[in-house]
Amino acid sequence: MKRTSFYSLFFSFYLGLMLSFPSMETYAKSTITPDSQSNAQNQEVTEPLTDITWSDTQKKANLETLKLLKSKHYEKLVIDDVLAERFLNNYLDTIDSNRQVFLDKDVATIKFKFLKGMKQDLITADLSPGFTIFNQYRRTLTELLAEQLENLDQKINKMRFDGKDSLLIDRSKASWPKSLGERKDIWDKRLKSAVLSMQLENKKNAEIIKTLTKRYKSQLERLKQLNSEDVFQIYLNTFTELYDPHTNYMSPELSENFNISMSLKLQGIGALLRMKDDYTEVVRLIPGGPAAKKAELKPSDRIVGVAQGKKGEMVDIVGWRLDQVVNLVRGEKGTLVRLEVIPAKSADENTRKEVLIVRDEVKLEEQAVKKALLTVKDNKGIKHKIGILDIPTFYIDFEALRVRDPNYKSTTRDAAKLLSSLINEGAEGIIIDLRNNGGGSLREANELTGLFIDKGPSVQIKSSNGQIHLEQKPYFSPYYDGPIVVLVNRMSASASEIFAGAIQDYQRGLVLGSDTFGKGTVQSLTPLSHGRLKITESKFYRVSGESTQNRGVIPDVAFPPIYDKSLVGESASKNAMKWDSIAPAIIGKKPFYNITFHIPELQEVSRKRTKDNPDFLYFTKKMEYEKSQDIKTLSLNKELREKERTDDENMRLKLVNDRRIAKKEKPYKDYKTMEDALKEEIEKEAENQDKIKMDDAYLIEAANIILDMKRLVKNGK
Repeated sequence: MKRTSFYSLFFSFYLGLMLSFPSMETYAKSTITPDSQSNAQNQEVTEPLTDITWSDTQKKANLETLKLLKSKHYEKLVIDDVLAERFLNNYLDTIDSNRQVFLDKDVATIKFKFLKGMKQDLITADLSPGFTIFNQYRRTLTELLAEQLENLDQKINKMRFDGKDSLLIDRSKASWPKSLGERKDIWDKRLKSAVLSMQLENKKNAEIIKTLTKRYKSQLERLKQLNSEDVFQIYLNTFTELYDPHTNYMSPELSENFNISMSLKLQGIGALLRMKDDYTEVVRLIPGGPAAKKAELKPSDRIVGVAQGKKGEMVDIVGWRLDQVVNLVRGEKGTLVRLEVIPAKSADENTRKEVLIVRDEVKLEEQAVKKALLTVKDNKGIKHKIGILDIPTFYIDFEALRVRDPNYKSTTRDAAKLLSSLINEGAEGIIIDLRNNGGGSLREANELTGLFIDKGPSVQIKSSNGQIHLEQKPYFSPYYDGPIVVLVNRMSASASEIFAGAIQDYQRGLVLGSDTFGKGTVQSLTPLSHGRLKITESKFYRVSGESTQNRGVIPDVAFPPIYDKSLVGESASKNAMKWDSIAPAIIGKKPFYNITFHIPELQEVSRKRTKDNPDFLYFTKKMEYEKSQDIKTLSLNKELREKERTDDENMRLKLVNDRRIAKKEKPYKDYKTMEDALKEEIEKEAENQDKIKMDDAYLIEAANIILDMKRLVKNGK
């Protein structure tokens, strides 16, 4: 996993928050100068920078953070020479993530100067080394960007793309350049690759020069705008990240944005973003939000351009700060934003798509539980009704609960009503669909578990002081005792994993799908004298004693995954806390069903039934192909690059057409026809977001597995 660049503020924003802003087109134009020919302007943006300095206020916040980490964090790290060296290495990798600014000798000099005293500097919160290193990086990067701008038009017009040169895409593990010439070669190849990508989009050199001039000047402007708070946050979060990726310092400004993001009413596109290198990357989509409804934006996609309305100019945001990207994307309800996106698995910047999203308010009711009744036939041709509970998030209206509103909304209350309705409609079993459910209220995860067991704990929570607390189901409350399965995927996290793990541990039902996210830690937010600290202070453990952290919940019957584990999930995060286990909780009752005994047979029956399933085959082959396309280098030869793109399009067309032919549907004649048709299909699905898709192959197979369960266990308890 690549480290985030210095532009990252180590904080993920919910895009679109409830504030309204003036036209961001005006904002963009006021910060980017399009004139590519003005040497005077180039000189203006590269004038000497004033070093950024730290304050006593920041040092105090640093000391408070150290105290809290020592007393409250789940992991008890000791600041010693080993940790100090890890910190310095991480800091260098954080600000120069692609190893293209510092030379090898610069890194050696920095380590010689600061490593010996780094332990004491960390203990005493001496910020001088961090600010000194960052100022050196900022000055050098400013010089490099200015060099790129110098005679940019002549460089581009002289370029040829018929050689054997290639560009190493990810330099995070490469050596630092050993000379000025080696570093220049890296930057020259980056420029050449960017030009080639745009030429393959049929852009002329004049337009390319204009775009890249804007991009470099924009990056220079961001460097000029960096302030003490930015550097302090980067420096301190490099340290807190040694504990785990969810422990973060927030400056006062970012704390305010965090408050906005936690509102139940979010106005914008509804996506969680972060910075990764110079790109704005999608972490996940908010259930019920405009982006989730549109279904075209995916986790790990990179947003490289933003435009307002149908005709607004597409603003290149490569290298922008995350808070400035947020300000550009969010806006008033009902307004249109266009996003230029590089798909997650694409190494070539040329592979782009445009996503149109109408900003809206993410409402609680749009994240509510939905139900459906699915009819399937058994192997004798007899029809059976299977109920579906689609749960996009674990929600509760705390405000309505606080004022004792008897009709307050929550996941469990809504699920109980719909479950009762499904039973009355003749459901013989229930599928609980938690795919893409990123979690939410722990209370609701516990209470939802209570709808399906008679008594007992749902989860164990171990705090940093070693104490263990159990979340329990209230005794004697009613519950459903029919067959159930839980459908999960890689984006099922936190509260979803608690519920799925409890159902699995009680042998109450089967878990189907792919490995879950692996988020098994609990964070609290603590105010500081300056900003706030989000700190990991507890850890979730299943009834079995196993942690959900890092490993997630492993399904009993696996379905083809749609997310790459190397890109998505806790295990893809640097310094993620490890999996472990504690003593199991005392359940005090034999399992509901002896499901464990039957799992091998259930797996084999499902495998035979789905081995020729067109949808299962498509998802399996698509994932295999995308994993095979883990490209390390990009050719700078135009003919070869065009061939690679054509080969990729032909392979994707074949995968889709093989699926269509197997389903007796007409194949697409070419890639563009397929793209247009799929876009129409996505738009239709988005319009019916409030309905469960009844031809979903995973739901159909889950229903068949319920019938297999009934046949094998014969309702025995």
